[in-house]
Amino acid sequence: MEDINIGVIGGSGLYSMADLRNITEVIVETPFGMPSDNIVVGELDGHQVAFLARHGRDHRINPTNIPYRANIYALKKLGVRLIISASACGSMKEEYKIGDIVVIDQYIDRTRHRDDTFFDEGIVVHIPFGDPICKNLREKLFFAGEKAGAKIHMCGTYLNMEGPQFSTKAESLLYRSWGVDVIGMTSLTEARLAREAEICYAAIATVTDYDCWYEGEEHVTADIIVEVIRKNSAMAQKIIKSAVKAIGMEIPDCDCREALRTSILTAPSAVREDIKKKLNIIIGKYIK
Repeated sequence: MEDINIGVIGGSGLYSMADLRNITEVIVETPFGMPSDNIVVGELDGHQVAFLARHGRDHRINPTNIPYRANIYALKKLGVRLIISASACGSMKEEYKIGDIVVIDQYIDRTRHRDDTFFDEGIVVHIPFGDPICKNLREKLFFAGEKAGAKIHMCGTYLNMEGPQFSTKAESLLYRSWGVDVIGMTSLTEARLAREAEICYAAIATVTDYDCWYEGEEHVTADIIVEVIRKNSAMAQKIIKSAVKAIGMEIPDCDCREALRTSILTAPSAVREDIKKKLNIIIGKYIK
């Protein structure tokens, strides 16, 4: 399993990768519980990839209750250095049309009920997060999308709402006034944890609807979204496959890989042994 360089997290509608070959299901235990599902390891265009269905392959876990820490920790434990995330989103601008793909570059956080750090006890860590997405990986996803023939946007600010309910119209109009591009319920929490785990992270969001701000559309419902997701899933897989081929076994030389180097405030001597053991695969190269 040490040759797994790339992890893929699939969101709504992307519960498996059709082109994965020679697959093995791996059960990974973590100090934060079990991941959303077994991790499927297989070959994609000749490269080992670890795939995880964010909501479970039968979509049984709502956005708030996704075990985000377990998911990222499990991929780290398998040796993953880069994560490609795919998720559904609502558009907050007319130019981001249904069926378009958006490569996220910024976030606004509107979540309230989530465990979104590995460092919640016994150690204080403040990671840099001004640029929350790995630039190198984001560019590869964009060019992979162009190659796949997608209508793809290279940048987009993603407002991460809590859910599982959709927005009120007042909220939707407020978010539009902030200038956000898309809205979703999952990606930011993964991005935070991936940065803490020193894993490069980039995300594509497939537009399924116009949220409820757009008077020209009926209000978003789960039925409408599911139908669009079915169409978007195939394109998302084409983009991921093309990106995996471009990345191969590349180990990126970027700041993501050393996010903790100057971020740990707690003196090593003050970190309890149980915390060192629990977080060894994350902080082990800095604190013995």
